[in-house]
Amino acid sequence: MRQVDEVRVAVIQAASVLMDQEASVEKACRLLEEAGRQGAQLIVFPEAFLSGYPRGLTFGTAVGQRSPEGRKDFGRYWRSAVSVPSPALDTLSEAIARVQAYVVMGVIERADHGTGGTLYGTTLYFGPDGTLLGRHRKLKPTASERLIWGEGDGSTLTVIDTPFGRVGGLICWENYMPLARAAMYDKGIDLYIAPTADARDSWQATLQHIACEGRCFVIGCNQYVTKEMYPRDLASYHELDKLPDEMCRGGSAVVNPLGAYLAGPLYHKEGILYADLDLRQIEEARFDFDATGHYARPDVFTLVVNERPRTNVRIDG
Repeated sequence: MRQVDEVRVAVIQAASVLMDQEASVEKACRLLEEAGRQGAQLIVFPEAFLSGYPRGLTFGTAVGQRSPEGRKDFGRYWRSAVSVPSPALDTLSEAIARVQAYVVMGVIERADHGTGGTLYGTTLYFGPDGTLLGRHRKLKPTASERLIWGEGDGSTLTVIDTPFGRVGGLICWENYMPLARAAMYDKGIDLYIAPTADARDSWQATLQHIACEGRCFVIGCNQYVTKEMYPRDLASYHELDKLPDEMCRGGSAVVNPLGAYLAGPLYHKEGILYADLDLRQIEEARFDFDATGHYARPDVFTLVVNERPRTNVRIDG
């Protein structure tokens, strides 16, 4: 049950320090402190902030081929990812505890099973004391993301309870999966987090549609990235030669439950968006549309969601 009717949200539009875990964590801590000084109670970071979305890189892949340079870059990318738990996340948790805010952080996560070679695009949810409350692994990496990230499973369709309502969400193009959205709505989501790497105009329509469909506040968060932010010593740096200097223009935004902008979209620079949310608008918006309530037809439609953890080995005995 919601305990308050207002919350201040901060949306961080900033670039990772690509493939540098330590520097990315340090930057995250600085941005947390800045948002905390402005009274933010919920702070949202972009997809893959720790430690980067490698836009424009192929990692030396073609059908049936991989290059030594690509393997070297992937190894560097893997080493910059974070394990859960890890000393890097301990440092982040300490900064969160100083700020006393709920934090949603996009990370590249190293697998915690088997040999640990697989990476996942993951969202982590932290409480104001720095405790890790939950995580969501991206269910379906998009296009070439499948070369570098594994698939999550239904066990991490996470929604957390906070004093200002239920917080959860999906990552980037997972938000184009209608059944995934339906599963999240059924969890009673009030503040829907939509981190992304998509900076196109059509993504703004997606944020507004989700707000209207879910009758929830939608918080979209993207990075702002330029080519000069990439490390020059990448083995495959030449792959960037024909790409524009502005690699990702941003587009972070906050949308209310009727689809109106409260902040943003922010383009062409790093920055922090702030929005003060009147949470009473959620019930007001659901008066005439409630996707899992009076506007549902369970006699016609049924969705079955498998939330069991997926594993290829089970030890009995």
